[in-house]
Amino acid sequence: MEYHYKTKGTCSREIIIDLDGDTVHSVKFIGGCNGNTKGISALVKEMKVEDVISRLKGIKCGMKSTSCPDQLATALQACKAEGK
Repeated sequence: MEYHYKTKGTCSREIIIDLDGDTVHSVKFIGGCNGNTKGISALVKEMKVEDVISRLKGIKCGMKSTSCPDQLATALQACKAEGK
């Protein structure tokens, strides 16, 4: 199931997540720091949604209250809440 999430407070504008049940199949960030977002995407591939959320939730970028990893965790929480 593909899910699109509009980010808030980060350089990336959107995250496209493809889930296979409770497993992250793939993640693609639109915008943001190219190398970092590709790295995050590669690291979370085939991980369980709960594991990704627990590892990434609360990470901040500089003085911002959020980050691309934190926004990914938020997006995955939204997917779970919607039953996706």
